[in-house]
Amino acid sequence: MIWKTLGKTGLQVSVVGYGASPLGNEFGPADVAEGVRAVHAAIDQGINYFDVSPYYGRTLAETRLGEALVGYRHKVILATKAGRYDAALPDGFDFSAERITRSVDESLRRLQTDYIDLFQVHDIEFGHKQQIIEETLPAMLRLKEAGKVRFVGITGYPLQMLRDVAQAVDVDTILSYCRYNLLDTTLDDVLTPLARRRGIGLINASPLHMRVLTDKGAPEWHPAPRRVVAAAEQAAAYCRQRGVDLADLAMQFALQHSYVAVTLVGMSKVAHVERNIRSVGVEPDPTILAGVQAILAPVKDICWQEGRPENYEPGAVEKRS
Repeated sequence: MIWKTLGKTGLQVSVVGYGASPLGNEFGPADVAEGVRAVHAAIDQGINYFDVSPYYGRTLAETRLGEALVGYRHKVILATKAGRYDAALPDGFDFSAERITRSVDESLRRLQTDYIDLFQVHDIEFGHKQQIIEETLPAMLRLKEAGKVRFVGITGYPLQMLRDVAQAVDVDTILSYCRYNLLDTTLDDVLTPLARRRGIGLINASPLHMRVLTDKGAPEWHPAPRRVVAAAEQAAAYCRQRGVDLADLAMQFALQHSYVAVTLVGMSKVAHVERNIRSVGVEPDPTILAGVQAILAPVKDICWQEGRPENYEPGAVEKRS
């Protein structure tokens, strides 16, 4: 394992982070016992950064991770989130100070701990920017002062909104997903320069573009335009012909980022852990990488819309069809 410093937090984090959403059945039913084994295998092999949310499995992922970490809590840096809960309910998104304050206590109970290392606003694009700046984050910072959380961060998809919020409030970390991988590297155009200047810890989630950059391919619900998915399928076939797995190449590529401290990947099996660790410190084959990048070039940096339309710049997104 390789460890890096997570910005001004000073935390030494494994470059591969354990995304716990699959423990909550977000990608199909997870074997509970195998999930526990995967958590323990990750810790044994040097992964110390674990990320979860009450939204994943509608609290199930937090509950299962908390159970798996009994006796191991002191070995990990534990991150969870607040603000996004269950879109099917009237209060599925609630970024109010009252809900944030209540949410941390609920997460502490499920995770069986008395503090959270990193407490994050979950998917800020589903909220109003001013509320995030003027109410949500100040509530989180008060929890930091109270000792319930050590550090405060923001997460989401639209880079411009993440940048604007980070410029307005002194956050410790930013988690961006699907914005630094073989299909999209706009993280470096918008967020990385700001994070470097301010010492903000940068976390890159979904290096496989939410399963697009895999042999298995994109799930049916994936919001990317169809031509992006089709190009990725061509890239996967190109890799197969050369005895390489596109997912491995994508992980190797993402892990080469010079400033990102943690690349976050969803895992629920020991095999997932072992596979992701094999990419640590491995440079992608330059010839195959160039071939894949050529295939993906026509659809590079295409993004879609998540959350409120007003949180995107005009013309910044492309529809799915």
